[in-house]
Amino acid sequence: MEENDFIVSRTDVKGRISYGNEIFIRFSGFEEEDLIGQPHNIIRHPDMPRAVYRFMWQRLQAKQEFFGIVKNLCKSGAYYWTFASVKPSYQEGELNGYYSIRRKPSAEIVRTMTALYKQMIEEEARHSSSKASMDASFKLLTDLLAKQDISYDEFVYTHA
Repeated sequence: MEENDFIVSRTDVKGRISYGNEIFIRFSGFEEEDLIGQPHNIIRHPDMPRAVYRFMWQRLQAKQEFFGIVKNLCKSGAYYWTFASVKPSYQEGELNGYYSIRRKPSAEIVRTMTALYKQMIEEEARHSSSKASMDASFKLLTDLLAKQDISYDEFVYTHA
């Protein structure tokens, strides 16, 4: 991914892809017709902690933008990292979907998040129920932020 590459995608309210720019299609390795109508999690990498998506959905449901470092899965099984911005989209005051703009993150934040996400995934694996695993992983993240006396956004922006 080059510095000037911006990956853009849009989904409906259920998270199904309704648009992807050429850069998104190229990096994902899918054909456009294979992406449109599919859930956006078709590119979710298994190394991504579920708690990150929980946090994202909390922000979106509160009508706030989410920023995060995301490891995406390509059709081939390869992956690529992005600094993602996800926002709710409205038409005439009604939620009609979400759109995301993603760019290349710094090598520093990729190293930082790789280590953090590994800890979060390990924490998720320690619990048998889906809710308990996500709660524990989310707590690990919030405890880390509290220890550093920094918000999630500040944490991401500091390194992005």
